[in-house]
Amino acid sequence: MLDTLIIGGGAAGLSCALVLGSGLQKPFAEDKKVAIITHQKASHLQNALFNNVLGLKPGTTGASLLSEGKQQLADLYPEVQQIEGEKVIEIAKKNDTFVVTTNKNTYATKIVVIAVGYTNLITIKGLESYIKAHPKTAISKDRIWLENTDHLMENGLYVAGTLAGWRSQFAIAAGSGAHVATDILTLWNQGKHTKIHDKV
Repeated sequence: MLDTLIIGGGAAGLSCALVLGSGLQKPFAEDKKVAIITHQKASHLQNALFNNVLGLKPGTTGASLLSEGKQQLADLYPEVQQIEGEKVIEIAKKNDTFVVTTNKNTYATKIVVIAVGYTNLITIKGLESYIKAHPKTAISKDRIWLENTDHLMENGLYVAGTLAGWRSQFAIAAGSGAHVATDILTLWNQGKHTKIHDKV
């Protein structure tokens, strides 16, 4: 049984995993189990070039960030299980647990964070009732979002990044993932508003 399973290894998913990973060192979260399915073939970062992101050296590519982000997660927070080479097929709710089925395995988790791209090619069963036309992109792009309130679709089911209704901008997607992570940490911390900062 996982406490949180993140689906998607792009900017939002990796950012969420990094913040949760850093939070696992806190007493209120030290027993929590977190995993991320890092499937990212459809990530828009694969062909991105960043010259306008604070903290990133101009010329940084999205492909390098995807690779380095997974390594950063592995190096700093090995407690977060990285699941490679699996694609999610279905998310089903059973009592207070979500059952996530991939092309290879089945996972039980208390919380799910969906952080995959916002194309209309999404094929995860169980999400159909949440799919709407994306409110912040050109109609001709035919993009979607999963209807939510402040990233929450229903208890225990979150969405982050462009699929949450945000514009396709790296800093926005990464911030959305961090936002969801701090909401989960707050939940684990008995509702006490929680943020995680490393200090010099």
